[in-house]
Amino acid sequence: MGISMFSNIPLMIVPFLLYNLVLMGLIGTAGADPWSYEVFSVSMMSGGQWTTTLGDMLIAFALLILFIEIMKSTRTSNASVVDHLLSTFVFVAFLVEFLLVRGAAHSVFFILMIITLVDVIAGFSVSIRAAGRDVNFR
Repeated sequence: MGISMFSNIPLMIVPFLLYNLVLMGLIGTAGADPWSYEVFSVSMMSGGQWTTTLGDMLIAFALLILFIEIMKSTRTSNASVVDHLLSTFVFVAFLVEFLLVRGAAHSVFFILMIITLVDVIAGFSVSIRAAGRDVNFR
């Protein structure tokens, strides 16, 4: 019961919570734009400098979670409907916060919202496609 209960929680809630924790100042450094904080920098063989910011790291993390969410959407069970519904609620939370909260008017948040939209669309698309294969016409 313990693991299956958590398998329906949409993982895209994690980047949403992390963004809001940074926005509230509970994680990270205090400053004008915490998302431009340089996490690390690497000198490339070309002579260029590759710099990764906190915002870049959060987006990369969200893309990894998107992959896991798409893999979860391939399950065919009644629980997948609940998972899709909860993912839709997470997208709506992103959308409402983007429109109404000043700190969410940021490109990092917008990209996270688009990743969540892709999660919702992909989840429903994969489920519909899988359900179509399960139907037998005689």
